Amino acid sequence: MTALQKLSAGRIYLILAALFITSLVVSNLIFQKFFYWDFFGIYRFEISVGVLPYPITFLITDTISEIYGKKKANQVVTLGIFASVFSLLIILLANAVPSVPWSPIGDEVFSNVFGATAIAVGASMMAYLLAQYVDIYVYHFWKKVTKGKHLWLRNNFSTFCSQFVDTFAVIFLLSVFGELDWSLFGGLLLSGFLFKALIALLDTPLLYLSVYLFRKKFNLKQGEELPDSESL
Repeated sequence: MTALQKLSAGRIYLILAALFITSLVVSNLIFQKFFYWDFFGIYRFEISVGVLPYPITFLITDTISEIYGKKKANQVVTLGIFASVFSLLIILLANAVPSVPWSPIGDEVFSNVFGATAIAVGASMMAYLLAQYVDIYVYHFWKKVTKGKHLWLRNNFSTFCSQFVDTFAVIFLLSVFGELDWSLFGGLLLSGFLFKALIALLDTPLLYLSVYLFRKKFNLKQGEELPDSESL
């Protein structure tokens, strides 16, 4: 690997990490709005808008796992946890200071939007931490079993497992803390998991494209990863 390729790989990794962290933090901030999606009359999804950017995180970790390896994938997950905690501290501080009378957004409105963020982010972080490590572990397990072949298999199987873990855990914790009514648990679990599973299937071509471009750029063989380097 040349010095120029090494520099390029490091820059791309930083871009992927930035997209990952942004998607994660935003999903925690917008979770309180729920919407429906009538999927061609077959099924009506009722889910939080927080799930919209969330599947991007799994696409990115699968890409990093395939090209940069397990260590770099776990590293970006840890950075995501740090970013979530840091954003939570900022929100708590913003919620604590009183607004002036002429402020376009008063204390009550701000609290209604972000007041539950502490619980939501806490629940999301616990679910996310478990799900992402499950995703990375299962992904590399199947990569080893298939000897680097069948990218679609490890991508979808790892994502299905981790997305179910994530959906179940976050809805369960929000119900325990009183943010969601228990009567909504089953419907939200089914809608959330099916939606994420559907997105995982749809993003498989994107993973193939990204992996193809990486392999072409860095002259990697099937299943080959970039050499581990702390400078990346």
